[in-house]
Amino acid sequence: MSQPLPAFRVGLGYDIHPLVTGRPCLLGGVNIPSSVGPEGHSDADVLLHAVADAILGAAGLRDIGHYFPNTDTSLKGLDSSVIVRKAVAEAQANGGWVVGNVDIVIIGERPKVMAHVDAMKAKVAEIIGISASQVGIKATTNEGMDSIGQGKALAVQAICLVSKGF
Repeated sequence: MSQPLPAFRVGLGYDIHPLVTGRPCLLGGVNIPSSVGPEGHSDADVLLHAVADAILGAAGLRDIGHYFPNTDTSLKGLDSSVIVRKAVAEAQANGGWVVGNVDIVIIGERPKVMAHVDAMKAKVAEIIGISASQVGIKATTNEGMDSIGQGKALAVQAICLVSKGF
């Protein structure tokens, strides 16, 4: 006898971008003052990319590269909030999934982001359409190990709970 499926799911997202001089540093839709920023095809907001993949994964959908391929020149410089809004819409359209919360870990030596956490939480919440109390953001380093630890890259992990009937 099959059991009814739970009305909630969890998804994990991860993204990493190299850091380059002279590029804006957008994290969670917030411009972080820095001499380096993530390099990428879109606006390279590594935080929003990880959040979008977490939402899509929770809904059982394909990753952001499926919806926004980096080979599509029309997407060059795309505002990553568009990617997250698409993930939210796809989750809703494909099963009626609604975001319950997201929890995010920024991994990098630079730039320093803790002074910007409240602004990032508010912006991520606005983009998804939830309360800032439903967004967690933390930051850590790689203690000098690998390209992240050497300040050459910035990574983000995100986990998302989606549910039906919130």
